[in-house]
Amino acid sequence: MFEQKVAFSVIGFERLMGKPLIPAQRRERIQEFLTIHQIARIGDLCALLETSEATIRRDLERLEADGVLERTHGGAILNQRLTSEPEYLHRVQKYPDEKKLIGALAASLVEDGDIVFIDSGTTTTQVLLNIRANPTVTVFTNNVNASLELGDAGFSHHLLGGEYQPRSKSTAGRFALENLRQVYADKAIIGVDGISLKHGCTVPTNVEAEVIRMMIERTKGKVIVAADHSKWGVVSNFQIASIDEVDILVTDEKFSASAIEDLSLHSVKVLVAKADVSK
Repeated sequence: MFEQKVAFSVIGFERLMGKPLIPAQRRERIQEFLTIHQIARIGDLCALLETSEATIRRDLERLEADGVLERTHGGAILNQRLTSEPEYLHRVQKYPDEKKLIGALAASLVEDGDIVFIDSGTTTTQVLLNIRANPTVTVFTNNVNASLELGDAGFSHHLLGGEYQPRSKSTAGRFALENLRQVYADKAIIGVDGISLKHGCTVPTNVEAEVIRMMIERTKGKVIVAADHSKWGVVSNFQIASIDEVDILVTDEKFSASAIEDLSLHSVKVLVAKADVSK
């Protein structure tokens, strides 16, 4: 909040001194705003910088070309790069309450008789732990950590073979891909490290991306992404799906309303997992 006030006061001071901002200064202020808020509406930037919508659009085009941001319908989001895979134990500590709610809601989408692909990750671990005991449901996953926690799951549970990936506690590689080639699923529920309109769904490693892409390719029905709000605007190394390949996003209440609007224009249905306030 202090940084925000400083940024705004500098702009105000320059206006009082009768010095309109030059393009480089405007773009610097836009970057400062996005660093604080991650998301910006064109109308907010026009009011903040006291300039026209056409001028702001030109500034956003330039900043997008420079790789600073990604333009969206009516605004922009800050480009955040994730170049390496965080350790599993580090990820599990981030937004645990939100992930539990997301996991429960995503699991509720599994129906009687479904064959479901579920990949590795802390959010998809919660999905697996929340699938109700149902002997008609079959799950194929490379999520080693969740498989160890499941115990007697009550549904048919298959762990893909492959090379163990210690950072993600998953399996990947040729054997995992060969397993997947023998199955068609009704649904795929996948976790991602980044999601954006321009770059789609991304993950840090190629071996992980290969498994998830194969899951999507072998899915006859809905592709469901389970991701908390912090993944929006993040771009990692390897694309697993474009936005147009995603049918449903299950996320939490902190996910941006403007992002939900943008995704709806790409026919992505957004389901928001909410805490039960009655408890």
